[in-house]
Amino acid sequence: MYLAPSILAADLADLKTAAEQCRQGGADFIHVDVMDGHFVPNLTIGVPVVQALAACSEVPLEVHLMVSNPERLLEEYLKAGASWLSVHWEASTHLDRLVGQIQQRGASAGVVLNPATPIEVLEDILPKLDFVLLMSVNPGFAGQAFLPYALEKARRLRSAIERRQLDVTIAMDGGIGIDNIRKVVASGVDLCVAGSAVFASEDPVATMRELRQRAESEPV
Repeated sequence: MYLAPSILAADLADLKTAAEQCRQGGADFIHVDVMDGHFVPNLTIGVPVVQALAACSEVPLEVHLMVSNPERLLEEYLKAGASWLSVHWEASTHLDRLVGQIQQRGASAGVVLNPATPIEVLEDILPKLDFVLLMSVNPGFAGQAFLPYALEKARRLRSAIERRQLDVTIAMDGGIGIDNIRKVVASGVDLCVAGSAVFASEDPVATMRELRQRAESEPV
C-alpha cells in the first residue's frame, strides 16, 4: 500500500515542515491538489509552490490537476517536479494525447474520476494508464465525508484490471482516515490519499505510521 498525505490540509505557511513530516512518517508520495477555481470551486497551489515543494522534499510529488483545459498547464507542472501527474476525465477532451505527453516526460500518468463518473469510461484508455485516481468525495475542498459507494467502484475497477492482466495502480482520494483505510485497501486500492486525517491530527508523523499499520493489518 502506498500512502500519499495531501499537502493541501497542511499548514500552507510551512510546507517545508509538512514535507519533512511526510518523510519521517514514511509517506510514499506527497499528494498535491491543484485547483483553478473553475473546474472546482476553489483556488489552490500554483507552479511556484510546487517547484518550492519539490526542491525541499525527499518524497516524490503526486500532482492532481483539478483544472479545466489541463493541456494548458501540463508542461509547467511536469517541469515543476511532478513525478506522478493526473488529469480529470471530465476535463480532458484529448485524454490519450495528454497521457502520452506525461509519459514522454518520464512521469507516471493517471486519470481521475469524479464520484459519479463510471469506470466504464476508461475502457479504451485503461491499458495505457499508469494509475487511476478515484475520488471518494466531490472534489474542491478538504475535510469532506467519505462516500461509501466508492468502495464498490474500486472493486469493479480492480476486477477489470485483473481480468485484462494490466499493471495499473488504483488510487483513492477523499475522506480516508484511521477508521476506514483498511476497508479502502481491501476493496482493491493500492494508493491512499489522506489529508485532514494526517495534518489535522496532533502528531502527523505518528498518524501516517498508524494509517499504514491499519491498512496492512488483517481484516477483522
